[in-house]
Amino acid sequence: MNGFPEVEESVRREVGVRLFTVLAWIPGRRTLRRVHSSHPEQYPVGGEKSVEVAQGWLARCIDGGQPYLGADRAAVREIFADHELIESLGCGAVINVPVTEDGRVIGVLNLLDAEGRYDEASVAAARSLAPAAVPALRAALREGGA
Repeated sequence: MNGFPEVEESVRREVGVRLFTVLAWIPGRRTLRRVHSSHPEQYPVGGEKSVEVAQGWLARCIDGGQPYLGADRAAVREIFADHELIESLGCGAVINVPVTEDGRVIGVLNLLDAEGRYDEASVAAARSLAPAAVPALRAALREGGA
């Protein structure tokens, strides 16, 4: 069984990442709860994000199960209220990859790196790693009572 540290290491090796978080989808509350973070001081485990602000992102990633690529700072600013903190960590590009089980989204892998670092090939590589997060996400959802 892969845990989040192993998934993070695979992401670092196969795609590259400066900031990596995993969010569990809590459908009853329509929120995302952080269950893993490469930067726990800035992005602590347990933090929750309500996604009402980013309806387009929600429709794409959660409802549609499709990845999101934000290749530059403008795209990051568009979907993240905390873009200043993200930029302070040297990040200006994002890939969000839904993690699915039995056809439903149970969480999202969030990869952030320098502006211009990601492209469609990066998205494909990240997407291929998402299934490895299913066991750890399932366990985190059970523990969190979701």
